[in-house]
Amino acid sequence: MSDQNNTETAIRVEHVSKEFKTKTDTVEALKDVSFSVEKGDIYGVIGLSGAGKSTLVRCMNLLERPDSGKIFIGNKELTALSEEELRVERTKIGMIFQHFNLLAQRTVLNNVCFPMEILGIPKNERREKALELLSAVGLSEKADAYPSQLSGGQQQRVAIARVLAADPEILLCDEATSALDPQTTESILSLLMDINKRLGITIVVITHEMQVIKKLCNKVTVLEEGIIRESGSVREVFTNPKTKAAKRLIYVGLSEDVDIDEEADSADESFMDGI
Repeated sequence: MSDQNNTETAIRVEHVSKEFKTKTDTVEALKDVSFSVEKGDIYGVIGLSGAGKSTLVRCMNLLERPDSGKIFIGNKELTALSEEELRVERTKIGMIFQHFNLLAQRTVLNNVCFPMEILGIPKNERREKALELLSAVGLSEKADAYPSQLSGGQQQRVAIARVLAADPEILLCDEATSALDPQTTESILSLLMDINKRLGITIVVITHEMQVIKKLCNKVTVLEEGIIRESGSVREVFTNPKTKAAKRLIYVGLSEDVDIDEEADSADESFMDGI
């Protein structure tokens, strides 16, 4: 993890709540959620399906507007901005998704160029920068290929290069490795670690996979039913989980009728190797 400006706050979420109404019910996706991410962190948010993770990440850049609460990027409150001001601030935030969302009719090079086209960067400059980014993600030889000719891992690398083309200060990763096999996941996590270290970009990782948190993150928040159950350093939360939600995630999807505390006591300590 980058150690630059580690005492400065990159993202601050204050008392955020969000609900969705259906014809028959109201779903409380987030309930009074508060936490902060320091510059240079790789910060994990983990929870099972339905925990509110994707709603949270969409609230963090206001793709979903919270019903209450505030979102800050640095010292600027996103929730207080006009739509025009918000568009400017969003250029500081990149998003990487589970589905790569590449443009099928464009080559790899032109996919990476696309955000620079929108920003009005001259053609020669954006081509040069796109080639540099493809080199950085290990895909120089695929510049003229099309997305359909790439593996899943290669497509995710293109998606990462495309996000980096806009020079973001923050990357929000929503289940970015969930569709990938374990070996490819490992390579994408290593790439994200390198981006964090080399460029000093703050990364927020939304996932249901504990191994992703263990490999990549320095801090973690456990989300369950829209509520933060536990937060802290990865080492602290993994070695001494205080809540049943954290213990259930760490000790691998235990069923409801298992004594979680007993399982935790007997868990193999080698689980923590490498943290």
